[in-house]
Amino acid sequence: MAKKRTIEEINEKIRSGRAVVLTAEQVSAMGRESTPAEIAEKVDVVTTGTFGPMCSSGMFINFGHTDPPMRMERVTLNNVPVFAGIAAVDAYIGATETALPHDQYGGAHVIEELIAGREVLLHATAKGTDCYPRTEVKTLISRETVNEMIMLNPRNAYQNYNVAVNSTTGIKYTYMGTLLPSFGNANFSTSGELSPLLNDPEMRTIGVGTRIFFGGATGYVAWHGTQFNTGKPVNKHGIPIGNAATLALIGDARMMSTRFIRAAYFEKYGVSMFVGVGIPIPVLDEDMARRVMIRNSQIETNIIDYGSPGHDVLGRADYASLFAGEITLNGKKIRTAPLSSVKVAREIAETLREEITAGRFLITEPVEQFQKTSGLNSLEIRL
Repeated sequence: MAKKRTIEEINEKIRSGRAVVLTAEQVSAMGRESTPAEIAEKVDVVTTGTFGPMCSSGMFINFGHTDPPMRMERVTLNNVPVFAGIAAVDAYIGATETALPHDQYGGAHVIEELIAGREVLLHATAKGTDCYPRTEVKTLISRETVNEMIMLNPRNAYQNYNVAVNSTTGIKYTYMGTLLPSFGNANFSTSGELSPLLNDPEMRTIGVGTRIFFGGATGYVAWHGTQFNTGKPVNKHGIPIGNAATLALIGDARMMSTRFIRAAYFEKYGVSMFVGVGIPIPVLDEDMARRVMIRNSQIETNIIDYGSPGHDVLGRADYASLFAGEITLNGKKIRTAPLSSVKVAREIAETLREEITAGRFLITEPVEQFQKTSGLNSLEIRL
């Protein structure tokens, strides 16, 4: 039996340049010939990655004070509304906010432009007060001129996600992309065996304070994400079937890269934002080794009919089939396509592996573990 290790022991190996760090795909391949005990003995850290649309994202900005000072009450950036009900010159721009209901330009585009170093138009108005007399300002801002750009995303890195199909005779335009009629295609949005929360499904090493790769910079897990739900059933490999856990993430957007933060528009649905996330998983013992050995063929998720009012569950699919380009449902072969980019997910996992190997990125012990949940509440309509 392999010796159990602590995170501090692993960090000491990282500092001294002795740590063995592999990507989740490399360990999955290794697991075809090695036992969990052997992997726990040989591997110290496994790096993960995902890059896909994560709508529940946004950024806090502190613009800096005007002269004379102003309490900004109604704010737009490139004509996209920004929430300013926080303080005088603090605001939050949501990734999915748009200027018009069907506009193809939104908050995600503004965020990407600011991260890229481009200027955007700030327009703010206010009623004016004795201490904040100014009533309007219109100026250009950039990454270099504002005080802070803090990415704070309430719900990122879904542990697992559904496969979307459409049983109706008409096209459905959704956040899972365009779904063709009569089961004409199946879209999915998880990086499978590379996905962070599929490599530590019980989140033994992931919690509040975990240091991560976030949008090309160092970030942290701030809290459990909204709609966090560990009450989902699991398959025989211990993998949740369905959406399950999520993470709330925070990081300095001025240090991020548009390689890993990209705006997107889904036809007749709206704006979203692709976010790159990578989490290092320390291999503490044989159980963790068994978890990080997970393969696409062992990860299953639900096939959901987005054409039905209740989003009916029609069956299950494994990620080996999904990535192979075809699943079978009720005897019919359906072509599949990922919304997330496995290519970029691999790049994230490899970048994180290189940073840890070079001693520039240490593993953090969570300051608080996540509590298990039993399910989610639905909104009760009472009026």
